Amino acid sequence: MKLQRLLSLTRQAIDAYHMIAQNDHIALGISGGKDSLTLLYALGNLRNFYPNHFKISAITVDLGFGNMDLEPIRSLCHNFSVPYQIISTNIGPILFESRNESNPCSLCAKMRKGALNRAAKEMGCNKIAYAHHRDDVIETMLLSMLYEGRFYSFSPCTYLDRMDLTLIRPLIFVTEAEVIGFRNKYQLPVCKNPCPVDGHTKREYVKKLSKQLEFENPGAKNRMFRAIIDGNIKGWPDPNSMKLP
Repeated sequence: MKLQRLLSLTRQAIDAYHMIAQNDHIALGISGGKDSLTLLYALGNLRNFYPNHFKISAITVDLGFGNMDLEPIRSLCHNFSVPYQIISTNIGPILFESRNESNPCSLCAKMRKGALNRAAKEMGCNKIAYAHHRDDVIETMLLSMLYEGRFYSFSPCTYLDRMDLTLIRPLIFVTEAEVIGFRNKYQLPVCKNPCPVDGHTKREYVKKLSKQLEFENPGAKNRMFRAIIDGNIKGWPDPNSMKLP
């Protein structure tokens, strides 16, 4: 995927869901993975011509495993003139040593989000951008149906009233395959996920399941995404006002 297509899809999502207003200060959650670095490229370039002026800052929540080299990410943020802050935590040791959690993902996500939200507020941000893409939307729906018995997926925008922060997801029209292509074309400095359970989670299972469904039923992912948009899920806008890319 070329930068021009990334910017086009990102802007379509931002415009459709009114994600960015004049003078927003947006914190980018940078995990070091391909998705968050693609989001950095998208917003870092989009701010140069988007009608609503906005600022971005980047934040990495270091889980404390001690095996992440974040200097290439710091250098990339510097090239984009984006302030970058690393939040050091002991989330990893707490989950895998102190608590010895057998299913750590939910608690880890809650702790990471809490650290990210606090850092965003301290930096004066009013919004946080997550790098969830189109496949994440579909996989979250499958997770919800299989393990919770409900039809649900996260919304494009979510207001956190306790923190007075709005979460936005500008990449929801971008497929994971396109993100992978972008990573390869622009040689993004991806950091390997340090989590010891990476690749062995329920989300990894539904990722493989969605790929199998697409292989056996070409176009299945497009239809599932359309079903989510048409599904009257809380937080999603009227589907009649939407235009898919």
